Amino acid sequence: MTYELYYWPEIQGRGEFVRLALEQAGADYVDVAREEADDRPGLMHYLQDKSVAEPPFAPPYLKAGDLLIGQTAAILLFLGDRHGLAPAEEAGRLWTHQLQLTIADFLVEAHDTHHPIGSGLYYEDQKPEAKRRAEDFLAHRLPKYFGYFERVLARNPAGDAHLVGAGVTTADLSMFQMIAGLRYAFPKAMARIEPKHPRLAALHDRVAALPRIKTYLASPRRIPFNQMGIFRHYPELDP
Repeated sequence: MTYELYYWPEIQGRGEFVRLALEQAGADYVDVAREEADDRPGLMHYLQDKSVAEPPFAPPYLKAGDLLIGQTAAILLFLGDRHGLAPAEEAGRLWTHQLQLTIADFLVEAHDTHHPIGSGLYYEDQKPEAKRRAEDFLAHRLPKYFGYFERVLARNPAGDAHLVGAGVTTADLSMFQMIAGLRYAFPKAMARIEPKHPRLAALHDRVAALPRIKTYLASPRRIPFNQMGIFRHYPELDP
């Protein structure tokens, strides 16, 4: 099967969590909006087509045969089960999914450091609020999330190399993306906080070294971080 991934062509965003899973699975997929000549028509089709009985709310969404799956965590639940990126037993799959949902919460808080009032406003329209939000995020929320995931690694009965079980899961891939994005957005803060969470730093490096992920990261398929995505670097927010 060739999967069709629908996401904005110029940013990593939430779609990148799906791309990492597809790459690690060695799956055939088309990044539809990046293949279209003018980027948008293919992406908008299933959002606007009135014949779609179960339309997704927004990208990313994945077409897998007759299935049309929206929401990042739901897509990863599907791919994890199909491609061995989640444990075979139900309890392990649910635990992986639970971690993915927590990562989704973490991602929203990272995004809201630069858009705390509304995503429809420019950053320049909310800079004072962004500064306050970023200060709180770096002082309280980032350490809380990192502390939680560091404990998850430490308590994994199979060892601290992975968040779940003894093999790579979608949760590991997603945590890699979180750390990579936060390093881009907040390099000074991350330099201070990462030494306190060595298991997470090691997990990032372990995922980056996976052969398929390493190849992907060096390829043009990996969109660079930029000032349009979820992770944005504003020096004034990272003193």
